[in-house]
Amino acid sequence: MAIVKNHDFVEIEYTGTVKEDGSIFDTTQEKVAKEKGVYDKNMHYHPAVVCIGENYVLKSLEEQMVGKETGREYQFEIEAEKAFGKKDMKLIQMIPLSKFRKQNIQPMPGLQLNIDGVFGLIKTVSGGRVLVDFNHPLAGKDIVYDVKINRIVQDSKEKIKSLLDIHLHAHDAEVSVNGENAGIKLKQKIPKEAQEEFKKIVERTVPAVRGVAFEISEEQNK
Repeated sequence: MAIVKNHDFVEIEYTGTVKEDGSIFDTTQEKVAKEKGVYDKNMHYHPAVVCIGENYVLKSLEEQMVGKETGREYQFEIEAEKAFGKKDMKLIQMIPLSKFRKQNIQPMPGLQLNIDGVFGLIKTVSGGRVLVDFNHPLAGKDIVYDVKINRIVQDSKEKIKSLLDIHLHAHDAEVSVNGENAGIKLKQKIPKEAQEEFKKIVERTVPAVRGVAFEISEEQNK
C-alpha cells in the first residue's frame, strides 16, 4: 500500500458515468464497455497511467485521488462546474443551412460534427436554419467516477511509455533507458517541434531522465 501524492505516476482503472442517468461516457475496461453497450473496437482498453497534476484526467478527479491508498477502489462525485462546466447559452448558435450545403453536409438533429475547428451537436433544423450546440456534450452534468488505484509507477521507462501514449498516441513505441538518457524508437516520423515539446514534458515529469533521443525504426527508413 502507498499514498498517492502530487506528481506521482499512478496506474488506474476507471469508469465515468453521468450521475443523472448512469450512462457511461468513458471507461478503461473492455468488459464494462461490452456489458453496457458502449464498446468501440478502435479504443485501447487498458489501465491508464497518469501523472497527477498534469491534467491528464479532470483536475477535480486528480485532486480527489491525492492522499488515497493504492490497491483500493473509490467513487468520486464531481459537480458540473468542476467537471465539464455549466452549459453556456452563448455557445448555442443558429447557423444558416446554406453553410452546411456548401460543405456537402446534410444536417440532422443529433449529428455531431466539426465546424470551423469546433465540435458541435445539431439540435434542430428548420426554416433554412440549423441550431447547433457548441457546449461540451457533458456540460451542465454532474458526473461520477469509479476508480481503482492499482499502484504508483516507479520505473522511468514505463513513465515515458505512458507519456508517449497520452501525447503522441504512440502505443507501439520502443523505449530504452540508460542512466539519465532515454531512447525512443518510433515506427513513423513526428515533427521536430513535437519531439522537442515531448522532451520538455519528460524532463518536467520524470526527473531521473535528463536526455531524450528519437529514432525511426529501420523498417520505416527503407
